[in-house]
Amino acid sequence: MSVKIKVINSGLFKLDGGAMFGVVPQAIWKNLNPPDDNNMCTWALRCLLVEDGDRKILIDTGMGDKQDDKFRSHFYPHGSTLLNSLKENGVTPDEITDVLLTHLHFDHCGGALYRDNDQIKTTFPNAVYWSNASHYQWAITPNYREKASFLPENIKPLKDLGQLDFIEEKDGVRFSDNITIKFAYGHTEAMMIPHIHLDNANVLIYTADLLASSFHVRMPYVMSYDIRPLVTLAEKKALYAEAVADNQYFFFEHDPINPIGKLRKDSKGRYMCQTDIGLGEIV
Repeated sequence: MSVKIKVINSGLFKLDGGAMFGVVPQAIWKNLNPPDDNNMCTWALRCLLVEDGDRKILIDTGMGDKQDDKFRSHFYPHGSTLLNSLKENGVTPDEITDVLLTHLHFDHCGGALYRDNDQIKTTFPNAVYWSNASHYQWAITPNYREKASFLPENIKPLKDLGQLDFIEEKDGVRFSDNITIKFAYGHTEAMMIPHIHLDNANVLIYTADLLASSFHVRMPYVMSYDIRPLVTLAEKKALYAEAVADNQYFFFEHDPINPIGKLRKDSKGRYMCQTDIGLGEIV
């Protein structure tokens, strides 16, 4: 069956530059994503719609808008919204059959639900929401490092409302006709990395927070949010070897400018990222 992909922009938000770039000095990273006076950098909340046969699969949902003003004041959400972007692409919430949540940090799953007065409801009433058992358990009993990212109102209602199901935690597991899933453990427990197999044999890897942006391609660029940074390094190395060997493309969820990237090596053998690639060039 044929597969179609559409970029869904659910807005922009801000995060601390030091947290996003980890051990890399500000004097270096500020040239990549210039911070404001509060050291905050702007990042995308970019999702992907995959039409795979008769399924309309939305990968991640951005942070949504049901949080209170105090919460929102920490992250400055602005720009497009998830539902507006879907509408611009000719898709209604009722048409979404599956919502694949790479992980349950608020900026990836917050748009999965919305608040109707005092009641929380699912944004996509006819969809199955997908996580995996290991990550779900990790998220509902969070460690202190990640507790602020795992918000109960983003997670528990999915199960209470009967729309949550789990993907088998097995590298290469087939999710749909043209999507397979791999797993990563450096950023958080059992984060899912969808591999979308396109009709022309190209593969687009939805890198989630394993590679948050094209700015993070260089090996030392590991976010301070990662729970196991040395594991992230090993996972990046494996991802790069696969991507170069198999001529694969990356989809960047948080890159403020570039949704698509492809690796190459410079004259010193270092990985660099080509970003002047339009979606139409790879499908």
